[in-house]
Amino acid sequence: MDIFSYFQRKGIDTVDKSFYRMIALWESWYKGRVRNFTFYKIYSGQGTSIRRQRKSLGMAKKLSEDIADLLLNERVQITLSDESTGDFVENVLKENRFYVLGNDYQERKAYSGTVAYIPYIKDAEVTEDGSFQSGKIGIDYVSASNIFPISWSNGRVTECAFTFPKTVARKKYVQVQFHRMEQTVNGSQYVIENTVLECQSGSREGTELAEEEWKKLSPFRFLAKRIETGSPEPQFVIDRLNIVNNADMDESNPMGVAIYANAIDVLKSLDIKYDSYSNEFELGRKRIFVAPEMMKNVNGSIAFDPEDVTFYMMPDEYDKSQEGLIKEVNMDLRSEQHSGAINDDLNYLSLKCGFGTERYKFDCSGVKTATEVISENSDMYRMIKKHEVILEDVLKELVQIIIRLGIVLGNPLNSESEVTIDFDDSIIEDKEAERQSDRQDVSMGAMGLWEYRAKYYGETEEQAKATVQQPEDTVIE
Repeated sequence: MDIFSYFQRKGIDTVDKSFYRMIALWESWYKGRVRNFTFYKIYSGQGTSIRRQRKSLGMAKKLSEDIADLLLNERVQITLSDESTGDFVENVLKENRFYVLGNDYQERKAYSGTVAYIPYIKDAEVTEDGSFQSGKIGIDYVSASNIFPISWSNGRVTECAFTFPKTVARKKYVQVQFHRMEQTVNGSQYVIENTVLECQSGSREGTELAEEEWKKLSPFRFLAKRIETGSPEPQFVIDRLNIVNNADMDESNPMGVAIYANAIDVLKSLDIKYDSYSNEFELGRKRIFVAPEMMKNVNGSIAFDPEDVTFYMMPDEYDKSQEGLIKEVNMDLRSEQHSGAINDDLNYLSLKCGFGTERYKFDCSGVKTATEVISENSDMYRMIKKHEVILEDVLKELVQIIIRLGIVLGNPLNSESEVTIDFDDSIIEDKEAERQSDRQDVSMGAMGLWEYRAKYYGETEEQAKATVQQPEDTVIE
């Protein structure tokens, strides 16, 4: 189904269709199955071509994993100044497996450029006056290929469409969800509209189902056609890498690009060399050519193990006078040249993706990742900090939406709670050495105990001061 045909019929403008072909290309590198590259043909010289599968180092996957682990891992702390509000948010995130799926979607963000998080109210019971009696907060996670910005300003998406493919009884359906801003008498509010398309063969844009029709399908049984949020703030969060999008001629495109979007040529070069390296061992294995009369013993039994591929029987017209009855052939392997070339490309790739050089090293056991602590003036440090700028805003906005929905459900939450995001920089900074130094500063009075708690215990300044019962200007002796 071509979702763009549906958008066009509805008069909806979004990012150009060609950009989503770029997303598909980046995803194919992540999966290791690239069109017109992974499978190739070699001419045999006999009028036919042999189809081969190129071996791959899978560095697109490795890069995506690494940046995801550096940005959002189990050590990242989300702290709110109001404790009860913080506990509520923490429970919602845990119930929606955010600390697992969050890292998963950081990896998806790395290979596609963009992901989205959409909190919503599920299992709700509504009273006659329209207020919520009960319900839970869920989070939908959406990949780039299912995100279609409708309006945006200064790179911030304000209205958006999301698609959710489903399969019911072998039939394919697509839920299309629109988040739009509407003007009301009292101001403006976001409205969420849902529709369901049935994907039929021969139909480019699918068949739009009526609400009573999709209510009969289990995935859409509780799907509302229209939801008025009553809030001028969006109920979705767009998360992208902090890299300028140069994959689209439209400079205003708000979508992100893959971390390796500008390193495709290096990925190709790497896999070509690794495939050649592997073929070097496959084609250069030891062979022993044996004359026909040497293949059997005097009693007629087979002299060599028939399963041993080292031995190769020569034809009857084999010239024994020139080559002898048994001839051993050992091919020279160019392993050092291949390893050097692969390591050069790994450095190019690492540099182009923001990790600096010497991040990856290829040897006989495969690709290894450097684990040493890096300095604050390194390329990798600056790259991570740059991406954290957007991610911090994304996490804070996600928390605010959860709080807002919690208040709608009747929970006594503080919408003014200060949100603090503490990223794990242990791979960047020597945390233990820094912590030991700060302990000495506290003992000398150069640092307040409340400052130490705020820095290492994930507390806000107010919480830390309340814990130690120490005013801001007090110095510990």
